[in-house]
Amino acid sequence: MEIDPRRLLVLHEVARRGGVMRAAEALHLTASAVSQQLAQLEREVGLALIDRSQRRVALTPEGRVLAGYAERIDEELTEAKRELTRFTERLAGPVSIAAFPTAIRHLVLPALATLAERHPRIEPSVRELYGPSALHELRLGGVDLAITEQDADKPVPAQPSIVFHPLHVDEYRIVAPPGWANVPRDGADLGRVPWIAGPPDQPCGHALERLAALHGFAPRRVHVIEEFPPTLALVAAGHGMAIVPALALLEIGAGEVVVTDIPNVGARSLTAVTRVSRTRSGEPGPVQAVVVAALREAAAGLAAPLGERREIR
Repeated sequence: MEIDPRRLLVLHEVARRGGVMRAAEALHLTASAVSQQLAQLEREVGLALIDRSQRRVALTPEGRVLAGYAERIDEELTEAKRELTRFTERLAGPVSIAAFPTAIRHLVLPALATLAERHPRIEPSVRELYGPSALHELRLGGVDLAITEQDADKPVPAQPSIVFHPLHVDEYRIVAPPGWANVPRDGADLGRVPWIAGPPDQPCGHALERLAALHGFAPRRVHVIEEFPPTLALVAAGHGMAIVPALALLEIGAGEVVVTDIPNVGARSLTAVTRVSRTRSGEPGPVQAVVVAALREAAAGLAAPLGERREIR
């Protein structure tokens, strides 16, 4: 019995992605090509690996057993690449990074410049993904590293399959329109103004809920906006106040909004996340490690521009 390991890896991708179409997208193949690889693998082993009696593609018991071996082969190949990298003087190869807009602009872009200078053979690619979608893609192997945000007051839950690498604590600011005659200067006045709020399941949404509980008011959410540029545009146009992270203020000009000094707003934690290696120490591979180091260097460089932006009033 001859088994092509490349077809085993196709079976592994179908198993963990839950279907041919999703596996084809991850492998950059057509669905027809994936189906052909599976059919050939079935001929090689002489067993049905895919249950085609259902509307959704499902593995037979034999297919699940073989997919388990395929997963181990994939892990060993990954570890082999990791070990071989130690014998080369210069790190090389592709690395995919998932991040959200403010992290791309202020962390990933400077990190890419550092990598291009110090490790020119590394080939980074960036995908705009965040939240559960980014972590899901990381676990599946669709990306090698993800940057996530988490309200700093909420502990990061321990997850056995991934490792968290702290990058930056991004303080929240309360901003108001520059045309308002009476901008609130303390928590007691926050209940009388309209709010441009973040979604309740995101860190800025959590921050507003926490602030409201602290000062005993029910926020009047006139607008609910996910991205920071439109949030700040609505504030600048006079439609309400908002809570935004300090990094978002680097995207606008001085005087476009009023940055208040109301305290106890909180912060968000920006974190790089990598997969755990099952066969060794659990540390990220050499390429991921230098990417994390470059991201941390970029985060350390934010102190000066953020300090300047604190002067806006």
